[in-house]
Amino acid sequence: MANYVIIGASSGIGNALANDLQAKGNNVYGTYNKTTIEEGNGIHFHKLDVTEEEPNFDFLPDQIDGLVYCVGDINLRPFNRISPKNFVEDFELQTVGAVKSIQACLPALRKGQNPSVVLFSTVAVQHGFPFHASVAAAKGAVEGLVRSLAAEYANKIRFNAIAPSLTDTPLASRLLSSDSKKEANAERHPIKRIGSAKEMAAGAQFLLSENASWITGQVLPIDGGLSRLKV
Repeated sequence: MANYVIIGASSGIGNALANDLQAKGNNVYGTYNKTTIEEGNGIHFHKLDVTEEEPNFDFLPDQIDGLVYCVGDINLRPFNRISPKNFVEDFELQTVGAVKSIQACLPALRKGQNPSVVLFSTVAVQHGFPFHASVAAAKGAVEGLVRSLAAEYANKIRFNAIAPSLTDTPLASRLLSSDSKKEANAERHPIKRIGSAKEMAAGAQFLLSENASWITGQVLPIDGGLSRLKV
């Protein structure tokens, strides 16, 4: 039985991952902020706002075997309509929030068995899309953070990231709000469909597991082939 901390476990990918890990008999400490949580499913939920100057991490266990940061947002706008403040807000949520979470968990991660940290990027970092300037900039920093920390903590804690394409989660509901939008977005991918939260959660579980014990400093694309194939 392992101890896992999922920052952003109340919805989407984080919730799918938390439920899967808990169902396998692990202790899961999940956080939520604005999303309503489901009580009674065995996950230890705690309210956390990572944008606060000093978030309250007093719920953390003494030993952590895996940390996953699933907090994010999708702010897609033309570049000339994105203010510098918007860029800062995205960076605070996507990158600095991850930094705060990792720093808070470091002492317990050092005590973990094969400790692993998984962050989330986006296909838009390596494969440019219009209207993605803010989120791609913030997530590009996440990829740099993963590689830097993987080097700094090599042979102690593994750090990896997943770079999804558009995934069917509440966060993406505005982009998938009709059958026509779903079909159009599915057609953009070599594998002609949208990814699921469960598929992303499976990728995170792999990177947390002993099966990935020789993998660190990597960004795993789970994107229906979008970043590598032209068909």
